Amino acid sequence: MKLNFIQRYRQLTFKNRIITIFILIILVPFICLGLASLFTINSILVNKVEGSIQSNLRQDVLTMENTLNNLNHVLQQITFGGGTNKLLEQLQNETEPFERIRLRNELKSELNVITFSNPNIGLTMYYFKNTNEYDFENFPVRDPFNPEELPVMAVYPEITYFGPHKSNNRSINQLVFSTMRKVNWQDQDVYLYIETGFNATAKLFNSDNPSNKSRRLLILDNEGKITFSQDQEQFPLNSMFPTGNSEIVSGSYGHYIWHKETSNQGWSMVSILPKEVLNQEKNQWYFQIIVYFLIFELAAVILALLLSRMVYKPLEKFNLEIKTLVQSGSKENTDLTNIPEFDFLLLKIRAMKKKIWELYEEIEQKEKRRANLEVEKLLYQINPHFLMNTLDTVHWLAMINGQEEIDKLALSLNKLLQYNLGKSGEATTIGGEIDALKEYLQLQKIRYDFQFDVDIDVDDDAMMLQIPRFILQPLVENALYHGVSDDGYIHVDIRLNDELEITIEDNGAGMLPEKIDQLLNDDSMDSQKVGMGIGMKYVKRILEANYGEQATFHIKSVIGKGTVVSLSLPVFRGEQKR
Repeated sequence: MKLNFIQRYRQLTFKNRIITIFILIILVPFICLGLASLFTINSILVNKVEGSIQSNLRQDVLTMENTLNNLNHVLQQITFGGGTNKLLEQLQNETEPFERIRLRNELKSELNVITFSNPNIGLTMYYFKNTNEYDFENFPVRDPFNPEELPVMAVYPEITYFGPHKSNNRSINQLVFSTMRKVNWQDQDVYLYIETGFNATAKLFNSDNPSNKSRRLLILDNEGKITFSQDQEQFPLNSMFPTGNSEIVSGSYGHYIWHKETSNQGWSMVSILPKEVLNQEKNQWYFQIIVYFLIFELAAVILALLLSRMVYKPLEKFNLEIKTLVQSGSKENTDLTNIPEFDFLLLKIRAMKKKIWELYEEIEQKEKRRANLEVEKLLYQINPHFLMNTLDTVHWLAMINGQEEIDKLALSLNKLLQYNLGKSGEATTIGGEIDALKEYLQLQKIRYDFQFDVDIDVDDDAMMLQIPRFILQPLVENALYHGVSDDGYIHVDIRLNDELEITIEDNGAGMLPEKIDQLLNDDSMDSQKVGMGIGMKYVKRILEANYGEQATFHIKSVIGKGTVVSLSLPVFRGEQKR
């Protein structure tokens, strides 16, 4: 699989690699930071929510304790105050109707004073268990009133706490807590019943309160049995709360998270919260992280595209320059990338392209010159077999008739023609050139009607060096044809130093610069050649074709004093010419 991944990566284009790497550079730190933040935020949120739930639950328990303590205080005030009980006892013993009415009114007034001085106290009345009747109520009672049907929250000697339950006050419809205590009065079972007031439990069970919207409350008695439940489907009344251990204060059950707080009186309050509500804030944070991730990814893609464009566009220009490198007719492109480093390279490529085409044109011109030389050589060559056979016949006729001069002339011409059978520009040695030059001079001495001397001075080390054919002969021929007369002198000097230096010097009439330029460049001069018919322009072309700019060719001439032709050729000691 690793090799497959590497192979796929190698197949990606440079542009796609830039985009991929840039996106990874941006997203990897973001993902790592997001994961670290995820665990941190998750821990913070859990602690925050659980802490908030536990704090609210503790506050609710304190509120309930205060409410129940207030009920107990009022209950003790009425029960042990003496006034109400004494009036109740007098009322039971009184038979006079008028006096009974007065005692009843006085008893109610006493109860009203106590209850009205405590705003958290609601319905208050006496309950006679033997007759299942109630009396001296301060509010209208909802019938039927049966204390045994009320949910018991805590039971202590002579006092019982109920709730929460629907108020027995007919004028209100809300949940209240209540308490009932037995009154020691004769032999009858008389109880004092007191409920919490209208606002005592409003905050605790008000669903409009933001902190109470999602949570559900359970109230457990001293034994852990559910006496009140706001979710009776999962936690029915009179069932045991599934804590497993009464000392555990928090946990999970089904789809709920629960927290428990036990009061000093022994009863407990449990707050249950659906897990999705607990995760709501985390989900909101996850959503924000995803949104930020998408924004970062979009920004990374845009920046990667800009980066790839900044790199890829110049590369396309380089590609275009390379494609047009082999197209001579392509239009020169002057567009730049506006990036200094790329523009510098682009200008270098264009300069190289220009230089290559200049070299190509130079090579093309040299090849054309070489072809012209070959054609020129062919134009001046005659059928060697016919001419050599003819010269051989002349040679034998001259020998038979005793014509030594004619015999010598035919023999020299035959040797010279045999040497000239080689291709023009083909390599020979200095020694071979000297031998051919001597044969040529032998012929010219017979031809011309004036006397001249030729002195040839060659370094022995230079005799075996290779040079192109027909280098010396045209130079000597030029001296004979354009300057030397009676008592003429031609000096051929060949020296081997760092370069091969060849000098042809004569004491002839000399030439004007215009004549020298005409000899080297004017094609019309070819028709005026004599002897073997190979001109000075040929020598110049041969040197350019074989040595390029490494060879030098100079002609210095003074009218009335003579001409000096100087050649300087590079020496190839067994090396390949380049």
